[in-house]
Parts: sequence; structure tokens; C-alpha cells
Amino acid sequence: MLSRRAGDHAAPPAASGPTPASAATPDSAELAAREVQAEHDRAAQELVSSGLFSGPDPTVVDDVLASPDVTVVVDPVARAQAETEVHRVYTEILTRAPEHDVQPSLDRVREVLDLLGEPQRAYPVIHIAGTNGKTSTARVVERLLRERGLRTGRFTSPHLSTVRERIALDGEPISPEAFLRTWEDVAPYIEMVDERSRAGGGPRLSFFEVFVVMGYAAFADAPVDVAVVETGMGGRWDATNVADGVVEILTPISRDHEQWLGHTLPEIAGEKVGILTPGSTVVSAEQHEEVVPVVREAVQALGARLVVDGQDMEVVDRQLAVGGQMLVLRTPAATYTDVFLPLHGAHQAHNALLAVAAVEAFFGGGSLSGEVVEHALASVDSPGRLELVRTSPTVLVDAAHNPAGVEVLRAALEESFDLRRVVGVVGLMADKDAEGILSGLEPMLTEIVITRAATDRAHDVEDLAELARDIFDPERVHVTDRIDEAIDLAAARAEYGGEPGGAVLVTGSVVLVGEARFLLRRGS
Repeated sequence: MLSRRAGDHAAPPAASGPTPASAATPDSAELAAREVQAEHDRAAQELVSSGLFSGPDPTVVDDVLASPDVTVVVDPVARAQAETEVHRVYTEILTRAPEHDVQPSLDRVREVLDLLGEPQRAYPVIHIAGTNGKTSTARVVERLLRERGLRTGRFTSPHLSTVRERIALDGEPISPEAFLRTWEDVAPYIEMVDERSRAGGGPRLSFFEVFVVMGYAAFADAPVDVAVVETGMGGRWDATNVADGVVEILTPISRDHEQWLGHTLPEIAGEKVGILTPGSTVVSAEQHEEVVPVVREAVQALGARLVVDGQDMEVVDRQLAVGGQMLVLRTPAATYTDVFLPLHGAHQAHNALLAVAAVEAFFGGGSLSGEVVEHALASVDSPGRLELVRTSPTVLVDAAHNPAGVEVLRAALEESFDLRRVVGVVGLMADKDAEGILSGLEPMLTEIVITRAATDRAHDVEDLAELARDIFDPERVHVTDRIDEAIDLAAARAEYGGEPGGAVLVTGSVVLVGEARFLLRRGS
């Protein structure tokens, strides 16, 4: 807005008729009028030469856009077009080998990244492996780093709502425009390596390998100060393992993906510890007795430092609170009291402990500011992890997809919610331990609705229902292919008889939980 100037006032109107002889010599009034007119002319010249006519000074524009106080206005039409193009690219990448199809080689990913100038080495990495709790732990780690003022990248999988969630910058999914720019940057090099691999009788990069390349490239382009990277499956041959962590986190290791990782806990743990690097700090959850020696031997062989939950750190106290829990956490560097965590369950308290200890190690091992820990943990969220998405009736979603995940879900549900009648909506992937998962769910569910997620990997509904009837009483089992019908049926059964305390629990698959969240949000 222009400031008001003398020239904003109109000049006095000229007198009509002949000019009197006395006007030949300017008097004080006429001189004043001329000064006003001159000021008006100067103001007009400034206006014409200003950005309103000639356009803004580019250097000023750059400074303004770089300011964190400026909100970038997004054209909704352009954004919709970009989202459509993201979906097209995603669909194209889906034609590749699925992310669970692990190839025992890092060569293809490393070759693409070498051609791109090794973007994974442009920033330090905090690397996370384990069976359960990786995504929640990654979210807490990232939130702590951002509270310390660092710009972060976060790589997690799978996604709940949009594939862009897998690559997050400063806690938010990468924008459609940045996603497309990244794809355009890396696609020619991916194609080049694909051709070389196929010429030698090998495969193209897999779906997951492509996203790893995109994630590391996007983080370098941003650029980020630190990347928090979750493995997809395993560790040794996981595509993310082309980067070296300065800190590694091992969440609880249990049986899952046995077809690819092994059928015993030591075999699975041996794959997970493959992410460890020489001289790093390894922050580990309390592990099963069969896993402990595998972790210790790997750490010792690499000359790394090991920090273990239950020995070097602990959840000192945990009290239920509205919307979460109040914690006292002791790490090797400090004890943090009165910390609110808006997540449910003892397992989330231990995930938070791993995160705090890892961030301490990242900054050299000293304690963090109490305010940093308090503010960061209080603002954490972990969608799809015992998340309340609807009331009347209560609808909870949880991405538990293996027996160990179901076990911690059961404990957290019983502790945090006063529910008398819980009806489950359950769909599993075909490669999961269906009997173990259903057996774990049976004690907490009054009835169960068997359904399936919209993916080729989903377990056959009728086969799963038959197994459920063997574990549950047959009259407690209902079946429908469609998740919307499954949720409606479960809601009706949860409210059967009009008694309070009814709830719906959607679980068994990250994909199923993502679909449920989308449906329930759209209908709210």
C-alpha cells in the first residue's frame, strides 16, 4: 500500500476567463500551488517506475519468498494436475517388482546414486531397522531434530494415504511438484541402469529401490540437514543400506517376512544388524534373548557403541493421561520428567525413549534441552497406530500386521480404552502369519468381520474366514469383500443391544488401515 503524499491532493482549479494583469507576477499562493503540482509529478513518476507497473525487484522477491513468514499460495488447478501426474508416475513404478521382493544386491541402487553424484552422502543419516515400531520411532526422532532447528528428511514405508508420505521434508509429505521434479531428475539414470542390468540378465530396479533413489535425491535437493531413514524389510540387502548411518536404531526384532529373512530369530536379527556401520552409535530396544548375542557380536565387530533399553536407559515412569501418557525417561545423558506423549501404549513410550537417546547420540551424547524434548514429544503423531478416527461408535485403526504387533496392540487397547464390545475389521496380506495374528486378536474381539485390502497381495477372504471360524466361534465371524461394507457391519454389531462401550477396530494391514482412514475421513 502506498503512503499518502502531498501529490495525492488535487491542485486548485484554474480560474476561468482572462488572466488579470496582477497575475503576471506569481504571488505566494501560486508558488505554493506550483510546489504542490511538482510534488504530484514526482509522486506520479515514482509510481510509474515502481513494481506496480514495471514488476518487482527479483532480488527482493527471492528474499521475501525465502522468509518463513510467507505462505506460498498454491493454484488449486495446478495442484490437482500435479497430483494426477503423481498418480500416473506411481502407477508406472508399480509395474516393477513389488517392494517385498528383496534382491540380495545393492548394486543397482548404488549405481544409480553414483550417476547422480551420491546424494545419500550429502547429509548425515539416522538409520532404523527392526520388525515393529520403526515408523513411530522415526517420527519421534524427526520431531526432536526439527525442534532443535534442523531441516529434516524422513523416509518411511509403506504409506497410508498418498505415496508422497514415503518421502517427507520437515515432517510433511513431499509436495506433488517436488515429487515430479525428483522423478524427472532420476528417471533417465534409472532407465540407464535398468538397461545395463537387463543386458546382463538381471532385473530392473524394484518399486522400493526406485523410491529409495528418489528419497535420497530429494533430500539432497532440498537440501536437508539430516535424514531419518527407515528400512523397508530386513537390513543387509535393504535398498536404504547404501547410506551409512551415524546413528542406528534397532526396534524390537521378531518374526515377520520369514520367506525372505529366515525362519529363526537369530537369522532375522542377522539381516537386521546388516545396517550397522563401523564406529557408529547403536541404540537398541530390549530384545529377545535369542537376538541379544547377534546384536552384541555385530556391534563389537564394528567397533560401534551400544546403548540398550532396560540397561543403559529406561522408561522410569508412565502414567495414563487424556489423549496419551505422561512419561519419565532416563537416557545415558539425562532424566526427562513430565513429558507428554500423545500416543497410546507402553511400546510407544519405549519407541520415544529410543528416539531421545538416538538424538542425544547424534548431537554428541550430551543431554537435550528439557523444553526441546517436552515440545517435540507433545507434538508427535503416528497415523494408523492405535489412532482414534471416529466416535459414535468409537472407531480405532492400528497397523498391526504380525503376532508381535497384535500383542502390543492388545495391551495398549486394554490399558488406554474402556471398551466392552469390540468388533474387528480384519484383512491380512497373503504372506503373513494369519493363524498367529487371528489367535492374538481373538481374546480382544467380541466379533470379527473378515475383509480384504485392495491389493493383489491380500489374503483370500474365504480362506481367511475359514481360518477365523476355527479360531473364533463361527457365529462370531462375518465376511464381506468390501471394506466400506465391513466397517458398516462392524459398527452395527458394535452397537448391538444399545449398550455403551462398543467400538470398531480396523487392523491387520497397513494398506487396509489406509483405506479405512480415507473412507472415514471422507464421510466425516
